[in-house]
Amino acid sequence: MTVTILGAGVAGLCTATELLRHGIAVQLVDPSGGPGPQGCSWWAGGMLAPFCEGESADPQIVAQGQEAADWWQQAGAEVTRAGSLVVTLQRDRQELDRFARRTSGHVRLDRDELAGLDPVLADRHASALHFPTEAHLAPRQALSALRDGLARQGVTVQPEASAPGLTVDCRGLAARDLLPDLRGVRGEMAVLRAPGVTLPCPVRLLHPRHPLYIVPRGDGVFMLGATQIESAARGPATLRSVVELLSAAYALDPGFGEAEVLELGADARPAFPDNLPRVLEREGRIHVNGLFRHGFLMAPALARQAAALVLAKLKELPPCRSS
Repeated sequence: MTVTILGAGVAGLCTATELLRHGIAVQLVDPSGGPGPQGCSWWAGGMLAPFCEGESADPQIVAQGQEAADWWQQAGAEVTRAGSLVVTLQRDRQELDRFARRTSGHVRLDRDELAGLDPVLADRHASALHFPTEAHLAPRQALSALRDGLARQGVTVQPEASAPGLTVDCRGLAARDLLPDLRGVRGEMAVLRAPGVTLPCPVRLLHPRHPLYIVPRGDGVFMLGATQIESAARGPATLRSVVELLSAAYALDPGFGEAEVLELGADARPAFPDNLPRVLEREGRIHVNGLFRHGFLMAPALARQAAALVLAKLKELPPCRSS
C-alpha cells in the first residue's frame, strides 16, 4: 500500500523520509509544488536548541528535540554544531539569571570566557550562558536536502493524490478544516548581510519587550527573528516588528548598523492551544501538526511517531489477495 502524505513543508518531508526508511511506499502531495515562500518552514530560524527552548517549552520538547541534529545530519542537511549563546543587556541582567534557572545544559561564561568566543560580545556583555551541545541549520538548504533525497528514491511532489490509501496530513494551518483547535502564531524575520559581524553561533538576546535571536548563515549573512504574535495573518512583515528586530540587533552588536537588509518575511505557524506538537488520528486520517515555533527541532521526532503509527495501522489491514 502507498501512504499519501499531504503537505511538503518540514513536517511532510520529514514524515516521507522516515516512512521510506521503513520501506513504506509514499506519495507526496502538495498543490503548491513543494517547499517555498508559501510555507512557514521557509521562514524558520533553524535553531536546533532544545535546552534553550526549555525556558518556556514543555519538557518533552527538550527531551525529543535532542534527536534533531543527528536526524537532520543523517538526512543530508548541513548541521552546524557550534552551540548557542544567551546574553542580555546590562540593565536586564536579572533576565539571564531567570533563564539559567529555567534551563539546563549550559555553562555560565564570564567576560573573559565570552571574549574567547566573540570579543565584540564581551565588550558589551559581562556574562553569558553557553549551551555547547546545541546546533543550527539553514532551513531552506535542509528542506532542499530532504526533497532531493526523496527524489532520488523516486518520490516527487505531486499536485494531487493518484491512488487511495492511508493518509498522513501534514498541511499545517490548512488542516484547520479538520483540526478546528489549530491557531496561527505569526512570526517575522529579517535577513542581513553584515561582513563586520562575526558571531560564532546563534545568539539570543533576552529583553522584556523585544527578545531577539540571530542565526549565522555563513559569508556574513545572518537571520534575525523572534516576533510571536497571536495572528494567522500571512502578509508582509510590519514596520513595527522590523524596527524592533533591527534595533535589538544593533544593541547586541553595533556592527549591524552598517548591515544590508537582504530580505524581510513573515508567516503564520500552526499551534494547538497548549503549543505542543502532536501526532493524532481522527476519522481514519493521521495528522502531524501544531509544530508552533519548533518546526525543525521537533519534526524528526514527530515523523518517527507518525511512522510507528503508520506501521501499526498497516499491520491491522487484511493482506492483499492476488487475482
